[in-house]
Amino acid sequence: MEVPKQKITLPGLRKLFRLYSYIKPYKYEYALGLLFLLGSSSASLAFPKLLGQLVDLGNQGKLAQEINRIALILVAVLVAQSFFSYFRIYLFVHVAEKTLADLRQSTFNHLIRLPMKFFQQRRVGELNSRLSSDITLLQDALTSTLAEFLRQLIIIIGGITLLMITSFKLTLFMLAIVPVIMILVVFFGRYIRKLSKEAQSQVADSNTIVEETLQGIQSVKAFTNEFFEMARYRTKTLDIAHTGIKNGKLRGAFSSFTILGLFGAMVAVIWRGAAMLTTGELATGQLFSFVIYSMFIGGTIGGMADVFARVQKFIGATEDLLEIFDEAVEPVGPPAEPEPGQILLGGIRFDDVSFHYPSRPEMQVLTNISVTIHPDMLVALVGPSGAGKSTFVSLLLRLYDPVSGRILFDERNNKSLTMTSLRSQMAIVPQDIFLFGGSVRENIAYGKPGATAEMIEDAARKANAWDFICQFPEGLDTLVGERGTQLSGGQRQRIAIARAVLKNPRILILDEATSSLDSESERLVQDALEKLMKGRTSIVIAHRLSTIRQADHILVLNNGSIVEQGTHEQLLKVEDGLYRNLSELQFAGQN
Repeated sequence: MEVPKQKITLPGLRKLFRLYSYIKPYKYEYALGLLFLLGSSSASLAFPKLLGQLVDLGNQGKLAQEINRIALILVAVLVAQSFFSYFRIYLFVHVAEKTLADLRQSTFNHLIRLPMKFFQQRRVGELNSRLSSDITLLQDALTSTLAEFLRQLIIIIGGITLLMITSFKLTLFMLAIVPVIMILVVFFGRYIRKLSKEAQSQVADSNTIVEETLQGIQSVKAFTNEFFEMARYRTKTLDIAHTGIKNGKLRGAFSSFTILGLFGAMVAVIWRGAAMLTTGELATGQLFSFVIYSMFIGGTIGGMADVFARVQKFIGATEDLLEIFDEAVEPVGPPAEPEPGQILLGGIRFDDVSFHYPSRPEMQVLTNISVTIHPDMLVALVGPSGAGKSTFVSLLLRLYDPVSGRILFDERNNKSLTMTSLRSQMAIVPQDIFLFGGSVRENIAYGKPGATAEMIEDAARKANAWDFICQFPEGLDTLVGERGTQLSGGQRQRIAIARAVLKNPRILILDEATSSLDSESERLVQDALEKLMKGRTSIVIAHRLSTIRQADHILVLNNGSIVEQGTHEQLLKVEDGLYRNLSELQFAGQN
């Protein structure tokens, strides 16, 4: 995967700094952590200087009292360093955990408010990876990587400053190698970052395979595709391993070249320092301190290869995560009772509506749809697969907006109504019922969070679900399993109807789903639906025409256009009409 160039330079850094807006509420704790980091690093830098003084005192034959004084200072510095290190780690972890909790919430809150067109172009596994893998990577970065990076910078800058004070001439000699190393850091870092982003993308792809396979495990087993899925996952994991090996080779080459250069420079420094000792330009203790500082700085720069690679991964993960925040969210708000000007009476009008999906602009789905639906009408949508019935419903819910034309509710443009008030007065019972993995109670209450036990029971009775719920040992607290797999198709339908009853919508949308049920379940579901449709505008996507004979109005769609409309009796009289042909085909199929 090629990484766009603009993400490697300033825009990438700007995205990185956006992350720190989440640290702002904890800026004082973070600042205190940085202060302890500075104290810990300063204490580390004091060691070589004090050890050099100790060597000089011993070399000059000073009194034991002087030597003991320096030794006590060394112990005090050691204790101070331990104190600073503890609070530095504690404060950074404290800030990082709170920041990441805020970031997780913010990412999920943003993600769930994105429009449907976003989810059409993304896979669930990829988005899940953003919330898990990428944020976990940020956790490591905020708690240790960045702190370690800052500590190493302080040691390098502070160490070079102290080297200058110790011997300016010898420091200049040693620093001749530094520009070459810095160029290598930038050069290697560019490629390490590219490989790190590629690895993150491959991990997201592998997570997608796992998630989709487990969600569709029944289909996998039914089609005996276990080994096909195993091969798919093996290919992706081998790609991840290959990228990781390439990254490891690059990091290893960087680290070994850096160490070779640094320790080669160390040998040169000691050789030069020994020459300066003989001329009296340098004292023994100074050379001792200089060598320790040089090793200290050399080891730190050598270790920066790994830290720099982790920082690059951190930046890559930040860029991928924050790309989600660049997507515009839908203007939804917390659920509340609609204001007087937002209440729906049930009238709907499509005024010359045309639509195509954003991802497929060349494929027109609806073309010049004009229809009026009066309050409390039962309107059925009929037509072959792909005619545009589900899209018609999606536009009602404002999951998408028309490309041209208008949709009006009670002669008010749907865009003049808030999205929250519009959807809160509508309910849908889909053909493919999705139940959450919790209890029956939680799934019914999803129609109206905060509903009382009496309200939930009443909704279940109206949906003809109470009898089978009472047969469960745990009643309403029975777990329905992943996607409701512990319930039969008819039971899932009635739970979904109870959910809609509890919501008490002004406009009801039904994707008729009784065709795959047994006769008893179909009777119970159909009876529940008829009770639910009373006193409200109902839009029914009809698959079996026998169930919509009593509809007030039937719209027959084909290739995105309304080709016929009227009552059941009127449409049967149309010679060579699509509705009549469909009806005859279904009637013949029943015989």
